[in-house]
Amino acid sequence: MAEIMLKIGDRQHKVACKDGTEDHLRRIAAMIDSRWTTAARASGGLSDERSMLFVALMLADALDEAEQRSSAPSAGPVAAAAMPDLDRLADRLEAIAAALG
Repeated sequence: MAEIMLKIGDRQHKVACKDGTEDHLRRIAAMIDSRWTTAARASGGLSDERSMLFVALMLADALDEAEQRSSAPSAGPVAAAAMPDLDRLADRLEAIAAALG
């Protein structure tokens, strides 16, 4: 089992992960970090926990938009093929949120 440091906002977080998944977790942490400033501003600087809630809401909104686009009638078979990927992404986001929580 590997341990990596993830930077989100101005904090470092030590996270255990399966060997070989380090780069994947770093990419996802970068997605969270890229939204951190906006989330911290939206939370009024009240707490990191509230900021993380706003990041989660922003990511869930982006995921919902992607799902809505993929289920649009004009999307066709390509969108249907993307649904398992979106489900897998949602599962990963939930697991990461649980690990960071």
